[in-house]
Amino acid sequence: MTKSTFRSNEEAILPITPLSQVCHYSRNTFFKFDQPNGQIRDWNQRQYILASDDFIVSLLKGLDHEVGEASGWLMYLIGKDWGTEDGKNFKIWFERDYQLNINKSNLSFALETWWWPLTAQGWGKWNVDLSSIREGFIFIDLFDSAVAKSMGNIGKPVCFLYAGLLAGFFSVMLNRGLSSTEIQCYSMGNNFCRFLIGSETRIKAAEFWLSSGASAQEIEQRLLDQEATNAIGITRSMDTGGI
Repeated sequence: MTKSTFRSNEEAILPITPLSQVCHYSRNTFFKFDQPNGQIRDWNQRQYILASDDFIVSLLKGLDHEVGEASGWLMYLIGKDWGTEDGKNFKIWFERDYQLNINKSNLSFALETWWWPLTAQGWGKWNVDLSSIREGFIFIDLFDSAVAKSMGNIGKPVCFLYAGLLAGFFSVMLNRGLSSTEIQCYSMGNNFCRFLIGSETRIKAAEFWLSSGASAQEIEQRLLDQEATNAIGITRSMDTGGI
């Protein structure tokens, strides 16, 4: 992965608009509930609908009935379109509210600013691991996935919508084509869901390892070992004049 244009966590951040003016954590300030007209909109005038667990279960089972094994891929594509559009809109309202160029902002700060409205909407809490971003991949832990919690323990990953969402959003944020896959899921009996974001080649390798029975920890270690091997190969090539 090429070096991000975002500032590192150690760099100083320019003064920003007072948080009280842009962090709409109150239910009645970020979300506008228009009960007479049956509408819910947010600060950015985006409209929402309320959906129950039964809706999510019915949607996934309905897709599975109609297209079989392709249902997961279809949900991934839906999520990716969502993430792509959300990423574009996020850049607009981030720069409007904080009066900062998003490409010069602290990446962790920008990511948390994007995700907290999703937490408020019921999509769960997350933890972003950027420690391997220079090696070309990002790990994200998701707690209380709306999809996995609705489906329960069925012995297989189900959060294809989230994987697509993350792939689309990070592709926009980092300005390169990225893919994503779920390597650990609440619906597999785990305590939380874990996603890998990276190049299509890395994602395909991770999915192969996962289908072969590898755990999330084993997949992470294999990726790190693979990257270390590649780095050694590049060094040796340079030492031998590129042969």
